[in-house]
Amino acid sequence: MLVAVVLGLALLGTAQAAIDTYEFASEAERERYRNLVEELRCPKCQNQNIADSDAPIAMDLRAQIFRMLEEGQSNEQIIDFLVSRYGDFVLYKPPVNARTLLLWYGPAGLLAGGFVLLGVILLRRRSKPGVIASGLSADEQQRLAALLNQTPVDKKD
Repeated sequence: MLVAVVLGLALLGTAQAAIDTYEFASEAERERYRNLVEELRCPKCQNQNIADSDAPIAMDLRAQIFRMLEEGQSNEQIIDFLVSRYGDFVLYKPPVNARTLLLWYGPAGLLAGGFVLLGVILLRRRSKPGVIASGLSADEQQRLAALLNQTPVDKKD
C-alpha cells in the first residue's frame, strides 16, 4: 500500500500541466494577451506559438507579456521588445527587409527560374533541324533501319 502511495505521488509531479492563471482587468485585455501569445513563436519550439508551448522559455515569455500588458504597454511595444531580444524568428510573419527578401521571394524566384529553364529546353528541341520525332537524326534513322533489316547470322552449336 505504501509503495502505491509513493508511486502515485511521484507520478503526480510529472502529470502537472502548465496552466497560466492570470487575472485581467478586462475582457479586452484578456483578448489582447491571447492574440499576442498566439501570434508569437516560441524561440525553443521552432514552429509552435507561445500559447501552446510548455517550454520554460515560453512560460517566461507569457509572464513577461502579462507584466507588460499590466504596465500599459501597447502590442507594438511588446512585439518590438521581443523582436529586439529574440530576433525576427519570434514572428510568424517577419517583415520584408533586406535580411528576409530570400525568405519572402525565394520560392517565387525558384518557380520562375524553373519555368524559364523549361522554356529554354523546349525551344532548343524545336529549333534543332533534322531531328525526327523519335529523337534520332535522319542519318541515325537510316543506320537503325539498315541494322534492323540485316538477317541474323545462324549460330552453330
